[in-house]
Amino acid sequence: MTRAAIPLAISDLSAFARALRLRLSPLKELPGHEAMLSHLAAAAGYRNWQHLVAVTEPTPAPAAPDPAALRRAERAAQVFDDQGRMKHWPAQTALQAMCLWVLWSRLPAAQNLSDPEVNAALKEWNLFGDHALLRRSLIDHRMVSRSADNRVYRRIEQAPPPEALVLIRRIAATNGAARPG
Repeated sequence: MTRAAIPLAISDLSAFARALRLRLSPLKELPGHEAMLSHLAAAAGYRNWQHLVAVTEPTPAPAAPDPAALRRAERAAQVFDDQGRMKHWPAQTALQAMCLWVLWSRLPAAQNLSDPEVNAALKEWNLFGDHALLRRSLIDHRMVSRSADNRVYRRIEQAPPPEALVLIRRIAATNGAARPG
């Protein structure tokens, strides 16, 4: 396993040394390597070594969609009119899922919605008149959760696949109706 260099900036060395001494003073012998890393991180103000690593490690860049995915996004864009509404329900399951990501991106994040609120939004965003199909599909594709009594809906927070992001951004750029979640 390769080691990653984790930078640790110490703004006040004296305070750092004092905090480290206080953490090590009750110990009868020096801690092992991993315990020492945790003591160092805690003395620097982090919860533990894992917290320091999580805060300092760069997040990987999202994977770029492949050319075939870009073509699928282009085909899915044809399902929407110039105002960002779905003109029809695509026959292909893969295109259906991509189109659902656009609807998912329009739902408010971290907010409970009632059944009438979800229905009203879905009616506004489609021209083929089947909001119930869209609602069920969002649930089936695990993009929206529904309470046991079917009264409360909530967008499931997740990262859309790269090709769906391309579609969401394209629809948003065309009409300003969609926004990436």
